[in-house]
Amino acid sequence: MKEKFIKSTIILMIGGLLTKILGIFIKIVMSRLIGTEGLGLYMLILPTFSLFIGLSQFGLPVAISKIVAEDSKNNKNLLFSLLPISFIINIFLIVVIIFITPILAINLLHDERCFYPLLSIAVVIPLTSISSIARSYFFGRSMMFPHVISNLVEDVIRLLIMIIGIPLVINKGLEFCVSFIVLSNVISEISSILVLFFFLPKDIHIKKQDLKPNKIYIKDSLSISLPTTFSRLIGSIGYFFEPIILTSTLTYIGYSNKFIVYEYGVLNGYVIPLVLLPSFFTLAISQALLPVISKSFYEHKIDYTKSKIKQAIFFSLLIGIPITILFEICPEIFLRLIYNTTDGVSYLRFLAPVCLFQYIQAPLASALDAMGKSSDNMKSCFIGTIIRTTLLFLLSLFKIGLWGLVISTSINVLVVTFYSLRKVRKNLSLYY
Repeated sequence: MKEKFIKSTIILMIGGLLTKILGIFIKIVMSRLIGTEGLGLYMLILPTFSLFIGLSQFGLPVAISKIVAEDSKNNKNLLFSLLPISFIINIFLIVVIIFITPILAINLLHDERCFYPLLSIAVVIPLTSISSIARSYFFGRSMMFPHVISNLVEDVIRLLIMIIGIPLVINKGLEFCVSFIVLSNVISEISSILVLFFFLPKDIHIKKQDLKPNKIYIKDSLSISLPTTFSRLIGSIGYFFEPIILTSTLTYIGYSNKFIVYEYGVLNGYVIPLVLLPSFFTLAISQALLPVISKSFYEHKIDYTKSKIKQAIFFSLLIGIPITILFEICPEIFLRLIYNTTDGVSYLRFLAPVCLFQYIQAPLASALDAMGKSSDNMKSCFIGTIIRTTLLFLLSLFKIGLWGLVISTSINVLVVTFYSLRKVRKNLSLYY
């Protein structure tokens, strides 16, 4: 099990690094081709995109990974029991998107250019749902290579589509460019799904009883997926309301829409992706940790469980601390090197030390999910989101521009991290 954890972590780490590099190239291409204003427009609709992706998955990937890792159920029957649920949820969400898009774009985001990009989300979410469910099976089996390859193929294809397609639609307006960027996920997700199916066992045989939904499997999965969904839903709703509260409040106190979109693009388009650069490493650790902790905790190997969680936190900080120091000393170099700008230097300096705590959030959340304590993740997310949203509104009234968002985000990170850490220690101590 120890060798499997290390091997999985290394594979995910290498894949995560390559994916992160490709992600940076995608962001560079995007910012160079559509400019900071176009990037800001994309960032305005991104919270909605993230919200509906989270809703469409319904926490099923985490549930499938955990149950498959425990190796106590028929995996084929498990997948066929959950696919109809996923299908119904996605149909419902598509209808919701179609109805709320006009209100969201014009009345809440205060920018009618968001209409077509928001509508494009409806086409993408069913495919992201299918690919995430397919990946979860491989995670549960601790087969990380298919996930890495599918991610790389997905990003390469998305990058090529942008390089070729954006110049063709740029003259039609920024809203059509952003819509094209959203829709590029259709082809990239399809390619990812095809890659994952290629890695399925060749001798797999599906029997008639495998296709029949199993109520026990559905119940067990929902007991995990519902708290996970509510947790992500709470976070996504907070993220969803972020640009709405920000634009409404700052516009009310006198800031121009152009200033808000530009600064929001700098913060969320340049600074946040850069300061979260080490997240590829912590995400790799947390993804490899889930099946290992699920199995060891299920078998009541508490000492081993504790050692793996401590190891995950240690390695997360091992890479996070040096990068934080570099961001504090020379933030201009990174911004200019990657984005050819120095906008956002002060934001980067402020957020860099805070994100040290962000780096260990993923392993802690993964550990709680693996121990069947997804409800604790939900509570921490709820508390953090309430604090963040309230502070965002109040601080924005002080005429400090986007600093209200920076400060409220920082406090949210600290609250969620310490709450999750306390819950992990408490759940482990119950077995002594």
